[in-house]
Amino acid sequence: MKMNTRVLMKGNEALCHAALDAGCFCFFGYPITPQNQVPEYLSLLMPQHGRVFLQAESEVAAINMVYGAASTGVRVMTSSSSPGISLKQEGISYLTGAELPAVIVNVMRGGPGLGNIAPSQADYFQATRGGGHGDYRTLVLAPSSVQEMYDLTRDAFDLAEKYRNPVMILTDAIQGQMMEPMTITRDPLPVPAPLPWGTRGTRKGSRTIINSLFIVAEELEKQNQRLQAKYDQMAREDLRWQEEELAEAEVAIVAYGSAARVCRTAIRLLREQGVRVGMFRPITLFPFPSDALRAVGERMKLLFTVELSAGQMLDDVRLALEGRCPIGFYGRTGGVVPTPEEVAEALLAKMRELGI
Repeated sequence: MKMNTRVLMKGNEALCHAALDAGCFCFFGYPITPQNQVPEYLSLLMPQHGRVFLQAESEVAAINMVYGAASTGVRVMTSSSSPGISLKQEGISYLTGAELPAVIVNVMRGGPGLGNIAPSQADYFQATRGGGHGDYRTLVLAPSSVQEMYDLTRDAFDLAEKYRNPVMILTDAIQGQMMEPMTITRDPLPVPAPLPWGTRGTRKGSRTIINSLFIVAEELEKQNQRLQAKYDQMAREDLRWQEEELAEAEVAIVAYGSAARVCRTAIRLLREQGVRVGMFRPITLFPFPSDALRAVGERMKLLFTVELSAGQMLDDVRLALEGRCPIGFYGRTGGVVPTPEEVAEALLAKMRELGI
């Protein structure tokens, strides 16, 4: 029987409880703000539940420890913030090439370079385009509430195993630090058994090899074709999005994560002025819900993309729409978060420009 507990919790802490409840057996990480609460909290919780917590000497070491643990078939997670995720990219490419499941959390901060510790969405390209070398992708989930930080992190472990592929939780400093009421759902189940393909020492009559090295070009091409087929399956079976107040709308805002929270208030302000506006919120950023957004765009006079970046999801919106309706954009960078009033005024300005 499932046990539901209603609590007030920070987003970073919700991530930790989700990992425990999903059966995460190992966590490897390295400190960087604003995700520091994740390893801090797990350093307390993981040993209490007989699981492995290790603070590595660097982000590079941490992601390679993830590779090793994932090779044994146990559930494993790492977390970091933007510059730290950049350092992990080679290891993420290796995980994907070797078809190893893992959950990777990026609590985004301002950049480029060291930037700052304020919220940003400027890692969208890195997350959705692979980030490292080779033709690979990670499935990317974008929560917009503390409850989704919990729910999507639990789902991420299942999806990683389903596809034998890393799954990234793409969140930011706002969601990591904010507190909201949420429900923790605990199943009275033991830690999942290691997966059958894992390497766990010598087994009589069998040999398991984890590898991403294919010297013969034709063999590597076959492996890449296998991976691409996997990404196509993700797009068929695991797309997620949310539509809000679009039934009678003539304008749709497209936003994800913390930007969507700002836009939700902007929509209320605009509707009070008689503007028929709603929102399309992608939850899977890769695969991007292109067909669903295209269907929405065909009914709209304008799609207006709002991001905490110079415009990165904007490319996917344009690709999805294929010129079917006008597209506007409003973004703030460097950790600056727009107010709902700024978003509303930017949208009204674009509508005036188009004569809507």
